[in-house]
Amino acid sequence: MKFQPLPLLLSLSAISTGVVADEGGGGESDVPHNIHLLALHKSLCDIPSLTTSEASLGDWLATYLESHSFTVEKHLINASSPHRNNIFAYLGHTRSTSTLLTSHFDTVAPYIPYTRHPNGTITGRGTNDAKGSIAAQITAVQELLAAGAIREGDVALLYVVGEESDGAGMVAANGLGLTWNAVVFGEPTENKLSLGHKGGLIFTLEADGKAAHSGYPQLGIDANRHLVEALYTLGGLALPGSELLGETTLNYGLIAGGVAPNVVSAFASASVAVRLAIESARVRSVIDEAMQMRPVRLLYSERGFEPQILDHDVEGESPGLRPLAFEYG
Repeated sequence: MKFQPLPLLLSLSAISTGVVADEGGGGESDVPHNIHLLALHKSLCDIPSLTTSEASLGDWLATYLESHSFTVEKHLINASSPHRNNIFAYLGHTRSTSTLLTSHFDTVAPYIPYTRHPNGTITGRGTNDAKGSIAAQITAVQELLAAGAIREGDVALLYVVGEESDGAGMVAANGLGLTWNAVVFGEPTENKLSLGHKGGLIFTLEADGKAAHSGYPQLGIDANRHLVEALYTLGGLALPGSELLGETTLNYGLIAGGVAPNVVSAFASASVAVRLAIESARVRSVIDEAMQMRPVRLLYSERGFEPQILDHDVEGESPGLRPLAFEYG
């Protein structure tokens, strides 16, 4: 699928790298859209929006878009989170548009204040991931509107919560009941077009043992040893990958076990994240077979997603905007 270029979006998206260089040897740029872009970006970043605490920024963003002639809908992601809303905006009365620009406005912890350094570099929580993308997208639409290049029915904006944890915002967005000819996802991609990204699989290993004084280890069963041996086995597996996305990789993000140095551990566990370069079923079969030989329980999380190969073709593509596959998803 090809869609008409959004040249301004692509030119402004430099901010999504987290680095903005002033023009004219370090002075403030006199390009109006740069001034507006930077001001909007700073406003977004000045409001903390850690995952599950996005309400203040969501309210500000809705008010901002309404004040700039967008029709705005707030969508509650679930009844148990009464202050967490996705923000959906469009022009006039036409909800169904040909193109969607989307990103997320939650961030990981901790909050880090916005700072613009003398060399033009911008730092702070969310400046890159992904408030830079939001600022670039909104500014691009405003500039294209002012130029008469787009009109009602051409583009909508969707900004979601919860991306950094369980993806609850984007899952809830499926309830919009809308489809588009093209979707531009705002994520930090080094100003390159993403042609695909890895999937994700999470599982936990649990090992049971029997507590005993370390002076009498023969009276206990060491759960820590069972877990370590299982992890060592995982580390030696040849997990299937793909030519496009590369290797499937493992990360032992959380490991816990035991109660004291002089006590044989009665329980141990590890949480493992897998970056999938190929469909999860093939990777799970290798892991399942290897863990059958170990005295551990293998528990897969319901969270996860398959690798994605994206349709990334853009007419009039800039030579510098080359496609790239990404390790994350």
